[in-house]
Amino acid sequence: MSTIFQSILTSTLTPATFFICTAVSVVLGLLIALCYMKTCKKHNAGFVTTIALLPAVVQIVIMLVNGNLGAGVAVAGAFSLVRFRSIPGTAREICMIFIALAAGLATGMGYLAFAVCFVIVTALLALIYAKMGLGEKASKGKKSLVIVIPETLNYTEVFDDLFKEYTESNELVSVKTTNMGSLFKLSYEVKLKDASREKEFIDALRTRNGNLEIQCAKLPDNQINL
Repeated sequence: MSTIFQSILTSTLTPATFFICTAVSVVLGLLIALCYMKTCKKHNAGFVTTIALLPAVVQIVIMLVNGNLGAGVAVAGAFSLVRFRSIPGTAREICMIFIALAAGLATGMGYLAFAVCFVIVTALLALIYAKMGLGEKASKGKKSLVIVIPETLNYTEVFDDLFKEYTESNELVSVKTTNMGSLFKLSYEVKLKDASREKEFIDALRTRNGNLEIQCAKLPDNQINL
């Protein structure tokens, strides 16, 4: 049983072991990508493809280095030339990247059984946690509320009575001046007591802010990122 978890690599890399490790890396990458798609409602096709290929790429790099210090420095130098420019990633996406990197590292060193067990366990845990809604309860039902008011209104207390009547919780996130300083744009994070009274709440706000712009929207999925 213990031999299953030993590395299949020997002192000399053969084509057979290379193709076996690559095949396992591709399968594990696909499994990680499918897990990400199941646990994340909104996903980018390019990111899914990257996650699917990342274990194989890392495996190749590890095999090329293979304990050679000079090759390791050369590879690190080559990768340092790459600049990643993309939208901010959520913590879930960064976690999937680390899982893919760990899987590629394990297959690159020949520990295929370890890689398979690791990916299966982490994928199952990710699916279970997503099904449980772990960490989502606190933010569930919260919305982003943006209110534009004239500079003559004191925004610190002007909506307190309305927030007390219509919301369970509210927090002033930011204040921004606009229209050459004649208007204030207030950004709140609110949780309504009754979602069916949202229009009534907005109508009450409109009478208070002089019928200026009001926006109530769902909190963005990538609001919290690392």
